[in-house]
Amino acid sequence: MTAAPPPDDALFILPDPEEGPRGLPEVAGGWPDDPVAQVLLDSPVPHLDREFDYLVPREMDAEAQPGVRVKVRFGHRDVTGWLIRRTAEPSTGTKLQPLRRVVSAEQVLAPEVLALARAAARRYAGTTADVLRLALPPRVAKVEKELRVAQVVPEATGQSGVTDTPSGAEAEETSSEPASQRAQVWSELSGAEAFWTAVAEGGHPRSAVVLPSAHGAWDAAVILADSAALAVSAGRGAVVVVPDQRDLDRLCRALDERVGPEGYARLTAEDGPTPRYRSFLQLLHGSRRIAVGTRSAIWAPVQDLGLILVWNDGDSLLAEPRAPYAHTREVALLRSELDGAALMFASTARTPEIQRLVESGWLQELAVDRPGLHAATPRVVSTADSWESERDPFLQRARLPQAAWRAAREALEGRHGEPGPVLVQVARSGFIPAVLCQDCGTPARCQACAGPLGYPDRHAAARSELACRWCGRRERRFACPECGGQRLRAGSRGVDRTAEELGRAFPHTPVLSSSGDHILSTVTDRPALVVATTGAEPVAEGGYAAALLLDGDAQLQREGLRVPEQVLAHWFAAASLVRSRQDGGAVVVTASQQEVVGALVRMDPAGFASRQLEERRQLHLPPGARMAEVTGPAGAVEAFLTLVDEALAVQPQRPGAPAGAHALPWIGPVPVEDPRVLGTAEAYDDVPHRALLFFPYARAEQVVGALRAARSAASARREHEPVRVRVDPADLP
Repeated sequence: MTAAPPPDDALFILPDPEEGPRGLPEVAGGWPDDPVAQVLLDSPVPHLDREFDYLVPREMDAEAQPGVRVKVRFGHRDVTGWLIRRTAEPSTGTKLQPLRRVVSAEQVLAPEVLALARAAARRYAGTTADVLRLALPPRVAKVEKELRVAQVVPEATGQSGVTDTPSGAEAEETSSEPASQRAQVWSELSGAEAFWTAVAEGGHPRSAVVLPSAHGAWDAAVILADSAALAVSAGRGAVVVVPDQRDLDRLCRALDERVGPEGYARLTAEDGPTPRYRSFLQLLHGSRRIAVGTRSAIWAPVQDLGLILVWNDGDSLLAEPRAPYAHTREVALLRSELDGAALMFASTARTPEIQRLVESGWLQELAVDRPGLHAATPRVVSTADSWESERDPFLQRARLPQAAWRAAREALEGRHGEPGPVLVQVARSGFIPAVLCQDCGTPARCQACAGPLGYPDRHAAARSELACRWCGRRERRFACPECGGQRLRAGSRGVDRTAEELGRAFPHTPVLSSSGDHILSTVTDRPALVVATTGAEPVAEGGYAAALLLDGDAQLQREGLRVPEQVLAHWFAAASLVRSRQDGGAVVVTASQQEVVGALVRMDPAGFASRQLEERRQLHLPPGARMAEVTGPAGAVEAFLTLVDEALAVQPQRPGAPAGAHALPWIGPVPVEDPRVLGTAEAYDDVPHRALLFFPYARAEQVVGALRAARSAASARREHEPVRVRVDPADLP
């Protein structure tokens, strides 16, 4: 098309927009179609959280596609990035640099994962690059080569290189579990049939489930595997996230029986980079329809995603410890909305966060009725009730009250059913992890680092040789700094000490221990005492005959907003491993806190979560409100709070809001450590300080947006040291 001649009085001639891309230099052979690549840098710097324009040389045209990893020149060094899109013209008038190289032709960044990463970055006031670093596993070149060979060889033989996931009928045939048993489990949950009907019809229902038990017909691993298989049988993909490696191993064994080893991909850092990247590419290319794994599996690029299932959302392992500190539960909520996928949260307990969504109607509760709950759960006895208190004169001083000793003896002997193992849940690992002064009760502290002193094993206790749990320093002649006393007593007993004491109390009975350094996965159904720390309880074949929950009051005395719900969740997890009361199962809890113990006795996790939620709403604490935490040096935190207020002041205010309504009620900053041990004023300024902010959900978008803007401004100005920003942290102070 020829440009029209300019008028006689024209001052200059504008080029025809169809003559070529604006602002690109002339090169031999010309530029390819859409020669501008918009690249997101793999950089944690907040003010670089945007796309930058680069040129695509003609020799890279075929490989430089959206989603690939690239190397670009930024400043004076080469930086890795992700190619987001190709455009015809640059977004700015600056001189553009060409791409250095395409790292791999694999389009690892799927559009739906990018959209989820951006949403999570906005939700947690972080950067998209930080999220993608969690979502995309490191590249392993030999895995890509294996995949290319696997695709070429079947083409030569006329066969498909993609392994299809078994259909619904095939999955039924490969399962060793009767279909009627699985159907009975779902039929006992009110609303479950409607949920799966909606999933099969392509809908995206959302639900929360509390399982009354975790073994037998209610085996959590089998239920999770069955849920994923049901989604695949409806022609949709599934993502199943569990907290730790033990849960994942049990889930994979159940999936092996349900859909076969080729029917799912496993994503966990514990397997190493090569298996993880291979599983990631299998999901990316659609040869696997089910993704299972720990918290990073929530980002899996599953095609036609139809179901997201998160097991035990209250577990601390589902909170990401790296920036932007996203929680798997919140990412699952975001992904369900963005991808139109069904969502299910399942657990043996209930968190206030999930209860808030249930009460608001955003999640549907799938619950078993009271008779079914009574039939599936064990009998729970509290040693602090009036009946036991009147009959046990040593109840207040004994660590193992008469009721607990009697329940263990009857379970081992089979008085109320088949004899079987007894689970003993304790709070601490080790032998005697903490000691106190016998005279004044002052905790023993290390003279070098002020860490807690204890006896690491029985040999050290026999030699009176204390060891610091922080620095490892040994002390044999300890003197109390308060009263000078040299006599010590146990402040708490660990799993090893408990196992030793129970071995003397129950002679000729095997005693097994399971804790952080040695975790048992399963135990047989033979009579034995199984002493385990919270979270390390092995699963017994056929369920435990009884469970003793010790050190309840010591656990509840810890500081923290979430302590009661966490302790109760550990109790429910242990109780779910015990046989039903019809089979003689019993649980004995040694604690005096009536509200928490009462919830366990009634087997009412939802009721306890509802009361906790209402209390926090009245106090404006999470999850009744949102929360932000800023940590860093005192001056840096104060400067950052000023930037947040400035960013919030320029945002549009709510209609009718009074003047100055943008100001935020920050709490602090205050030192994280005790100021009395700091010494000088310079040390006080250098010690980490913390500022907290509680804000309503109605202002969440404005406040989190201001936090992101302040991070970007602080990064660009470099006027003070960086600070750490966390939104809705799981470990509340």
